Amino acid sequence: MGLLLGSKVGEGACSEVFEWEDSSKIIKIAKENTDYKAMAREYNNNLLAWENGLSVARPYELTEYDGRTGIVFERIYGQTIMERFLRRAIIKNIPAADIDEEDIRTTAALLYQIHNSNIEVPSSQMGNMEYSIRVADYLSIAEKEEIISTLRNLPKKQLPCHGDPNPNNILVKEDGNAVFIDWMSASMGNPEADLAEYIIIMRYAVLPSQYPQVIVQLFDSIRETIINIFMDEYNKLSGITYDEVAPWIIPVAARKLSVDGIGEEEKKLLVQEIRRNLNILK
Repeated sequence: MGLLLGSKVGEGACSEVFEWEDSSKIIKIAKENTDYKAMAREYNNNLLAWENGLSVARPYELTEYDGRTGIVFERIYGQTIMERFLRRAIIKNIPAADIDEEDIRTTAALLYQIHNSNIEVPSSQMGNMEYSIRVADYLSIAEKEEIISTLRNLPKKQLPCHGDPNPNNILVKEDGNAVFIDWMSASMGNPEADLAEYIIIMRYAVLPSQYPQVIVQLFDSIRETIINIFMDEYNKLSGITYDEVAPWIIPVAARKLSVDGIGEEEKKLLVQEIRRNLNILK
């Protein structure tokens, strides 16, 4: 291709993001661990969401750059919700009692918007989760079978779900509006799985080592408060309670053991929690 990459603006477990053409676009280029099918799935899911008026970045094309699959997107200028939290924590050294609830409630509202939209993505949440649990390391075959049995007995819905409601996947624009990015894991299934994913991230996420210890301690002190605010907002919108989400936490945690985006320390925490809960059920 005749176009050259601009400056690198971001990176995740599956891709790198660069400026593209001009200041209005970026290109998300797959890493070696991500194949064409996965990128095409993200492009198609994102396009479907954009065409149906959801708050997402506009996808322009699925393309190739230097032998790697890429997606050209509208560039969103702003900060992720996680960046906003950390910036405020670093600048103001906020105490646990002084949490800014707006971004947490915005996350719940954006998820509710997705869950109540009319889009129909082709992936099956149940099928994807069962496959991910089976291929995950760390757990025995017997443990996996017990978790899958629990998963199969949970109530089944067919609603659109994002699949990765990470605070790093929500960008707040300069005008204050927020957009959900990274639609690779979207599927049809239960909103409760998305909510469990968020709860697991807040409860067990290990912050990168470059963050000061004071920030790590602050985050640790408000993890459950964030979860409570999030569930309070989602409950107001939907009527779904934490008790309805709780049975999904262990299956979703087991699914996360197969993903590349979290490190060994976090996976060990998830394994401990999974095994603790399996022992309680026996």
